[in-house]
Amino acid sequence: MASTSARAAKGLYIQVLLGVVIGAALGHFWPAIAVQMQPFGDAFIKLVRMIIAPIVFVTVVVGIAKLADAKEVGRIGIKAILYFEVLTTIAMFIGLIVAHVFQPGAGLNINPATLDSKAVARYADAPHQDVVTFLLNIIPNTVVDAFSKGEILQVLLFAVLFGLGLSRMGERGKTVTHVLDEVGGALFGVIAIIMRVAPLGAFGAMAFTIGKYGIGALAQLGFLMLCFYLTCAIFIFVIMGGVAALMGLNIFKIIRFVKEEFLIVLGTSSSEAAMPTLMEKLELLGCGKSLVGLTIPLGYAFNLDGSSIYFTMAIAFIAQALNIDLSWADYLLILAVLLLTSKGAATVTGGGFITLAATLATMNGKVPVAGMVLVLGIDRFMSEARAITNLFGNTVATIFVAWWEGTLDLEKARVILDNPAGVEAAVLAE
Repeated sequence: MASTSARAAKGLYIQVLLGVVIGAALGHFWPAIAVQMQPFGDAFIKLVRMIIAPIVFVTVVVGIAKLADAKEVGRIGIKAILYFEVLTTIAMFIGLIVAHVFQPGAGLNINPATLDSKAVARYADAPHQDVVTFLLNIIPNTVVDAFSKGEILQVLLFAVLFGLGLSRMGERGKTVTHVLDEVGGALFGVIAIIMRVAPLGAFGAMAFTIGKYGIGALAQLGFLMLCFYLTCAIFIFVIMGGVAALMGLNIFKIIRFVKEEFLIVLGTSSSEAAMPTLMEKLELLGCGKSLVGLTIPLGYAFNLDGSSIYFTMAIAFIAQALNIDLSWADYLLILAVLLLTSKGAATVTGGGFITLAATLATMNGKVPVAGMVLVLGIDRFMSEARAITNLFGNTVATIFVAWWEGTLDLEKARVILDNPAGVEAAVLAE
């Protein structure tokens, strides 16, 4: 059974990889046909998003009910958010340094008066959530509304409260906890079914991206993309590698551990598409169910390392392209503003550009909001690196919080990371 499951896991990995390659080839050679493949990618992402809210709810409720310790839940949440804030600040700072050193926008000499502000009007005019509004929106109007809209932070809040309430029932609550635990098993069975169409989803999304925008469109702003990908790589292998080393783990083995999720994110440009299976793998690695259930959903709102790098590099690029000199005081202002405006960027459609607009608007016109049009055309190509960095960031964050809590069995984790095929077999066998 285990060997069959291992072959199935390897087969899924190869199928997703083939889907990405075939989609890219179709987009390059037959773009008119490729753009019609978009529904395959959209359908797969919708299937995954359909199941995320109930999985988060069940995982968190069961985990907290079994903990029966409200202080532990609060401690995990505080540690996770503290880690997120430190790492996203480092990500922003590295993005600014790379952009300042390599100057990807220098030499373009674009006149601000020639910018087409209409292209970004819908982002610039969109209302941006301030911190108070963002926090208030975590509270759903109704429980049903949170689930129907798929608002993960709202579902998470209700799940935490429900889990705490259930834990206070003592013996009476164990029956409900057991039922929800069984429901969770069924939900992960649904995920196993959905993952069968992951190769098709990756194919459709990649075909549409290459067919719509063309590989040739990368040439004009290729240096910015190169700098951005380089910065993401530095952050993953140096910063997150350092965090892994602090725990006595190897970042390359962690990356190999989530290679299927990596390919799904690469194909769909959405880190959400890999969220359910990532949670399952991290539990198997030795991170507690309640810890995973709390840390991963929080990470999707607060731990967007790839997006943080993108925000700072995009602003620096726009300023350089328009021949606008930014002092280090301006850079520090950008960092301070982004620490607030970037929260919740992933929860709003077009949230990345809305965040850019809100940040530029605070600079008293020094860098015009219309400058966003310069990065609008290549944003889709940079989204893969953002999503992949966010995926790895949340993976390492969850392992680190478990290690910080003292609940991670490092010896078990090392054995599993050394034998990822066995892990995949165990996941599929369950």
